[in-house]
Amino acid sequence: MTEIGLFEALYSARALRRFRPDPVPEALITRLLDAAIRAPSAGNAQNWAFLVVRDPAQRARIGAIYRKGSDIAAAVYAARERPAHLTEAQWARMLGTGAWLWEHMAEVPVLLVPCLRRRDMPEAAALPPAIAARHAEELAYLDRIRGASIYPAVQNIILACRALGLGTVITTNHLRCEAEFNAALGLPEDVQSFALMPVGYPLDRPGPLSRRPVAEVAHADRWGAPWPPGGTP
Repeated sequence: MTEIGLFEALYSARALRRFRPDPVPEALITRLLDAAIRAPSAGNAQNWAFLVVRDPAQRARIGAIYRKGSDIAAAVYAARERPAHLTEAQWARMLGTGAWLWEHMAEVPVLLVPCLRRRDMPEAAALPPAIAARHAEELAYLDRIRGASIYPAVQNIILACRALGLGTVITTNHLRCEAEFNAALGLPEDVQSFALMPVGYPLDRPGPLSRRPVAEVAHADRWGAPWPPGGTP
């Protein structure tokens, strides 16, 4: 397998939603997981966990739950306007490959579920009075930043898939049926899933990526001030 450079992976690791049924070697799955745990996490807590679903019966259960959540997603997408930066063809292709995944999730050889174990907030009595007085705000803060401890690992999985000739995509439709999903996987009450990532050998080719230019999404010093400050480089 020919290794590719970091920036080649960054510029070509597009969302891939259609997969061959061929099994993925266990050694490659382990490499994906090992790449995932190289990511940073809040306070270096490393409170992540990763479920690897390969059993056909279990994949069928997850696929059925995902299909239910995707029926809701389909209605939302039908009512949503096409993003202005996408052409009709790009929008149709995304919806088409998404629909393929909705129908075939159970057939994808590996379903990877990145999870986080909740970190406890110290009791108010254990904190200095000034911090204890804002205990509710600190709990809200903890919820607000929770994804920062798992999504870097998810991105590592995406890049590792690209490097290993595999494909994947972040999808979250299962969270619309979260209680049923958690029960199917036996997740403890203090563990939350943050994505469902189908992994396999893709039917479609990676990259190149189509993205809005940096100048449309970056700001200098304050919102609305253009980047780069001196104009187009």
